[in-house]
Amino acid sequence: MTAKIIDGKVIAAEVREKVKEAVAERVKAGKQVPGLATVLVGENPASQVYVRSKRKACAEVGIESFGFELPATATQQEVESLVKELNADPKIHGILVQLPLPSHLDDQAVLGAISIEKDVDGFHPLNIGRLAMKGRDPLFVPCTPAGAMVMLEKTLPTLAGVNAVVLGRSNIVGMPVALLLIRANATVTICHSRSNDLPGICRGADVLIAAVGRPEMVKRDWVKPGAVVIDVGINRIEDPNAPKGSRLVGDVAYDEVAEVAGAITPVPGGVGPMTIAMLMQNTLRGAELADAKA
Repeated sequence: MTAKIIDGKVIAAEVREKVKEAVAERVKAGKQVPGLATVLVGENPASQVYVRSKRKACAEVGIESFGFELPATATQQEVESLVKELNADPKIHGILVQLPLPSHLDDQAVLGAISIEKDVDGFHPLNIGRLAMKGRDPLFVPCTPAGAMVMLEKTLPTLAGVNAVVLGRSNIVGMPVALLLIRANATVTICHSRSNDLPGICRGADVLIAAVGRPEMVKRDWVKPGAVVIDVGINRIEDPNAPKGSRLVGDVAYDEVAEVAGAITPVPGGVGPMTIAMLMQNTLRGAELADAKA
């Protein structure tokens, strides 16, 4: 068996095109252009790359982007004060604080300071809490889990009754994607470093989502034949044969798992493009929420 490749670039392009069309319709109707503010604290090279890619995506779909940079020495009060200023700015419909923050800052306090109506990353405790409750809906769903769900919905006819295993329990991916799978009526197992018999648990999955941050941890014998594998991991490993001496890999040993899986996401080109596409969609939603309040 050779797995079907779930092409995140193609699916993300479809999402971005719909956002672009909706933004153009807003402008034509005389409504405000959606605005996204990115907050970067310090000079983490990877964070700088991520912020640039998000600003580029904004330009492509017609969203206005506002960049704010603070030095690595910024205090908790300075970061939270900036967030509060952005909360009050009517031109801004989404606020994204790029993680990780410098170690002396309390990232949960910073994320908690973002208005729930501008929380386009979906990390505010109220949004996560609503996601976990029956009969309640969050204003925003975290971008990477939302993107993973779109990929699954395009790959499977239904998630109802499917055995889904989530490898990893982070607040950013593991926990929210598990909650989304439960909402889709899947039967969900969350496993982690202290789980007994990780390979055995994973082998029971019709859908396996790997979000643990360990390069190529999931091997061929961890995967049920025909399973759908969503690889959220992005890890850089040394490779003397690669042009830069290193290359990106996921949490799944792609080449060997692709021989048994029914469908699989590549790294790069899988979940990564979806994350930015869903951020654009969330920013558009932020503008729509502002319309409703006006």
